Amino acid sequence: MDKREVLASVKDERLVEKRRTQMIKGAVTLFKEKGFHRTTTREIAKASGFSIGTLYEYIRTKEDILYLVCDFIYDEVQEKLQKEIDQSDGTLDSLKMTIAYFYKVMDDMQDEVLVMYQEVKALTKDALPYVLNKEIRMVGMFERVITKCVENGELLLTEKQISLLSHNIFVQGQMWSFRRWALHKEYTLQEYIDVQTQLLIQNVSFQKGADIKSFR
Repeated sequence: MDKREVLASVKDERLVEKRRTQMIKGAVTLFKEKGFHRTTTREIAKASGFSIGTLYEYIRTKEDILYLVCDFIYDEVQEKLQKEIDQSDGTLDSLKMTIAYFYKVMDDMQDEVLVMYQEVKALTKDALPYVLNKEIRMVGMFERVITKCVENGELLLTEKQISLLSHNIFVQGQMWSFRRWALHKEYTLQEYIDVQTQLLIQNVSFQKGADIKSFR
């Protein structure tokens, strides 16, 4: 699915990227505090460090800003996770490390993930499918790691089981952000990683020689 174009009147691509990065940072703070619908473009411009007139040189609508925020968040998460995924060697330990790394990224980007979770429904009809497709692609990254474990004979899983386990890993990572009002009172990040990892794989079928204790 093609990336949605956000029109700008400024032709300098580096300046466009710089200004939009400022915009995204300012918008995340405001969306977290007030929500997308209650935040005005004038407030976003002020939080970004420039005038409302300058803001509209780089976007056309407030919905454009929300799209840029969601697109940036997914790109940032994917970039951080890709290196860890590439290093996975198809062992249970590598799967455990990938899960832990992803949850740590979710911890680092709590505000961004919370905004995305709360406001993605406000995206325009042409933007929403593109953003949701990026989420499916990230779930696919976990599918590849788990598939390597299956191919190496460390796990016994069907394709549907691999897919559902991958979705569970992704959602449980996001939950550390959008349920933080409750979870952070009960668990440290490491405790959350340990318990969730155990719960995620406790019903997985293991090949002979693989030990579920390696996830504890």
